[in-house]
Amino acid sequence: MTEKDGSDDRLFPTEPSVRSIAKELYSQVKDVPLICPHGHVDPRVFADNAPFPDPAWLFIIPDHYVHRMLHSAGISHAALGLPGVDGRRGETDSRRIWRILCENWHLFRGTPSRLWLEMELSEVFDVHTPLSAATADEIFDQLTERLNEPEYLPRALFERFNIEVLATTDDATDELASHRSIADDPWPGRVIPTFRPDKVIDPERPSFHDSIRTLAEITGEDTTSYPGYLAALRQRREYFRGFGATATDHGHPSALTAELSNTEAEHLFKRIIEGDFGPQDAELFRGHMLMQMAAMSLDDGLVMQIHPGSARNHDPALFARYGPDQGADIPAPTNYVDHLKPLLNRFGNEPSFTVVVFTLDEATYSRELAPLAGYYPAMQLGPAWWFYDSPHGIRRYRELVTETAGFFNTAGFNDDTRAFASIPVRHDVARRIDCGYLAQLVAEHQLPLDEAHATAYALAYGRAKEVYRL
Repeated sequence: MTEKDGSDDRLFPTEPSVRSIAKELYSQVKDVPLICPHGHVDPRVFADNAPFPDPAWLFIIPDHYVHRMLHSAGISHAALGLPGVDGRRGETDSRRIWRILCENWHLFRGTPSRLWLEMELSEVFDVHTPLSAATADEIFDQLTERLNEPEYLPRALFERFNIEVLATTDDATDELASHRSIADDPWPGRVIPTFRPDKVIDPERPSFHDSIRTLAEITGEDTTSYPGYLAALRQRREYFRGFGATATDHGHPSALTAELSNTEAEHLFKRIIEGDFGPQDAELFRGHMLMQMAAMSLDDGLVMQIHPGSARNHDPALFARYGPDQGADIPAPTNYVDHLKPLLNRFGNEPSFTVVVFTLDEATYSRELAPLAGYYPAMQLGPAWWFYDSPHGIRRYRELVTETAGFFNTAGFNDDTRAFASIPVRHDVARRIDCGYLAQLVAEHQLPLDEAHATAYALAYGRAKEVYRL
């Protein structure tokens, strides 16, 4: 395990002189507040402020990184206690679920999941016993005891983690009841929503038509007409802004953007509402709606995030039984130069518009995304995402984008997680890797030490706060 004060050499460069510089840089940023502009923690956690149920519900059941690795060894999702779409679970004994993780801990060697979980146990929960089949029950009991103590309640952890602001990700039709409860409470923690309209923009989603009807009910607009549909989306964006939202988020299969005339858009929308469309129509509609979302962002100031390139729900049996976001999403090749051209040509030079672009297609970082962000003022590069949110992934990201986009066309770090307890350790990993990268530039006389200090602070705190208008 690791030292709790953060003075260890974990993840720093091995060459002593470079490591010394990295540690100096890190000492400046390790305790700055956490800016969390994109994530998936359920806001009910903070609205209810109830104890986390047990270690399995905290560390395993919400973490698709964990289930996908265990599933790769033939362990069923039922054995891990995941709730099905019908609400039923297979295994309901959390101690048994925890034992499965500990008995198969060897599967996680060399993975960021192991690094994060061991750091969480050590630095958040003061548990220093290595995980194994022999120690499973001991650690489960230690964690259960901790979770029933007041200092491990969600709001207490939020404050201990030194989180300045945390953004959740919420469907366009969400009434934001938890956010209302938080806003009405004297607790000073800042938890804000993010507008995620995928369910009312992607006609290939099974819930699309139900979501369109819900959108009509909560806005009073005729969402079967194209003008009414756009008016409803504008209304919902304003509703989210009322709860502090500063960003939108779009998880499309590709980065395609397309601009249709009003007549073309109305005809396409009519066919989609009537169910008379094919895959190419759906892709064109999604691309057109990204343009509409960008236009609305120019009006209302919400920062636009695009998360394309995931072949979601690759395992149809898993999706049918357990629903989305259970670990069967796979990166796919993505074309940014052509697909983003309509959006960037129209909005890329607008001083009041910001679009943050992410990728799962790592080859595009240096070939496409860094050159685009290194030219268009409105475009920022999101951090290494999902499969690349790892020590080597973050380091490769800096190596691939810095020479073309620099540091100040990148959006800092975000944790992008459902696993609340992992937030501080994910930020710590990113800070260590960035300080190591900067230290190498200092050692090579490419960057003065004082500028490296300023850049380390910007990457740990300032960039995310500035880009996301927080």
